[in-house]
Amino acid sequence: MKNTLIKVDLNTPPEEQDVLHNRWHPDIPMVAMVNPGDEFRVECMDWTGGQIQNDDDATDIKDVDLTKVHYLSGPIGVKGAEPGDLLVVDILDVGVRDESDWGFTGLFAKENGGGFLTDHYPDARKACWDFHGIKTSSRHIPNVEFAGIMHPGLIGCLPSRELLDEWNKREKELFDTDPDRVPALCTLPYADTAHMGRMSGDEAAMAAKEAARTVPPREHGGNCDIKNLTKGSKVYFPVYVKDGGLSMGDIHFSQGDGEITFCGAIEMAGYLDIRVSLIKQGVKKYGVINPIFEPSPTEPRYSDYLIFEGISVDETTGKQGYLDVHTAYRRACLNAIEYMKKFGYTGEQAYAILGTAPVEGHISGIVDIPNACATLFLPTEIFDFDIKPNADGPKNSVTTETDLAKAK
Repeated sequence: MKNTLIKVDLNTPPEEQDVLHNRWHPDIPMVAMVNPGDEFRVECMDWTGGQIQNDDDATDIKDVDLTKVHYLSGPIGVKGAEPGDLLVVDILDVGVRDESDWGFTGLFAKENGGGFLTDHYPDARKACWDFHGIKTSSRHIPNVEFAGIMHPGLIGCLPSRELLDEWNKREKELFDTDPDRVPALCTLPYADTAHMGRMSGDEAAMAAKEAARTVPPREHGGNCDIKNLTKGSKVYFPVYVKDGGLSMGDIHFSQGDGEITFCGAIEMAGYLDIRVSLIKQGVKKYGVINPIFEPSPTEPRYSDYLIFEGISVDETTGKQGYLDVHTAYRRACLNAIEYMKKFGYTGEQAYAILGTAPVEGHISGIVDIPNACATLFLPTEIFDFDIKPNADGPKNSVTTETDLAKAK
């Protein structure tokens, strides 16, 4: 077993643990220092800091405080790391905490974050998942079991002062184009619920006013939600501050490409075993803007898929878009949901399957004007019945009338 560099208590509020933080800021102190070549374990809370319970009531999803997330373990300093270097992170293992061997996924209410298909599914719902080794199943979504690709949804290095200022400027400009939009166009700094790690007093209070929220991916990595970033993979992160400041969290048991329900993965508390090294001045040598990663040779592979297409035509208005990949992928997802409903799933259950199972999303065509073609690969082996088309037509194969938990 690796040396546990950061330990997290799942029974203690995250705000009381100084090895956690929920904002990005260049001045957050390192909680540990390591040498290039070191291997170690980092424990992580679930992304909400324990706000969601393993039950059949989605009120906690409806009322979750998203201004608090994500709770990240770190930052970890790497001796010798300087701005312009590449921090190389080998993910040696990703695992479940023994005391918390379950996970959850949620459809967020439209007024509280929503999701990719929030206009079609605006209400809060929840599915809880049990883990069986590398496989998972849910009492809320019958007739489905699959092997997960465990991975950190969020991992990255601290930003420089210049990069933080750039984030805040461009995101505020976007926000101001439609400040009353629901859900909001982006999440701006919010000091009231900022947890700044080992910063304290006036220093923490001042930094919290400008610290970036952890919701989106950015140049430093962050909340990229790349499902293939599992054990055996390697990531090359640009370094922006002295010592690097590597933080991580938002561990997923499994996720489909796009994490389309927003809280679309199977979220869990977990751990990462990692090894770090440096490529001096690697940013300039390789022209790196955003992180680069190498996939794992060990992740589960599915070989049989149904592939659903979508094109750049809005499903509500019929308006033709121009090579609009966002609309095309939304249409592919909606087409898959309508298909699964023919076998007895509710729309919410089908939506959750696309967010949690290891589906693949592809941009299949981006040059044939006016329609982009996006595709969604649904692995057929995750179902315990035959979901393929045949001459007899679809049969209602879902064995119970269970649905996702609703808010009370």
